[in-house]
Amino acid sequence: MHDKGEKGFTLIELMIVVAIVGILAAIAYPSYQNQLHKTKRADCESALLSLTNAMERDYTQNGAYRDMVGLGLFSTQCPIDGNGPASYNLATAVANGGATYILTATPIASGPQAGDSCGNLTITQTGLKGASAGTVADCW
Repeated sequence: MHDKGEKGFTLIELMIVVAIVGILAAIAYPSYQNQLHKTKRADCESALLSLTNAMERDYTQNGAYRDMVGLGLFSTQCPIDGNGPASYNLATAVANGGATYILTATPIASGPQAGDSCGNLTITQTGLKGASAGTVADCW
């Protein structure tokens, strides 16, 4: 017996709303994760470019490139300032008697960049940028 004054939703109406919310969440969450990856990647790209500038200043003064420890930079993770969880490990490979280098940022497997579609980010003394898993245009 239904009283004509009763108001509310039927179970079917509630289930339809739950299904719609579930579909929207399934679409929105991956996009949100992708934006987080892009933000962390941009932070690390900025750190790599800052390191590149430091390497060039040091080369001008000393006539050779040195690794990050030689530059007096002891943070090997990005973000360099330590604000927030580490997302990348940074490494410097100096070769040819200090004439060339490659800076590499590798996503930390258990960090916020795990599963990022770009993989390792690199930059050389000539400014050549690279990404191990994606295109330079998409990742830099």
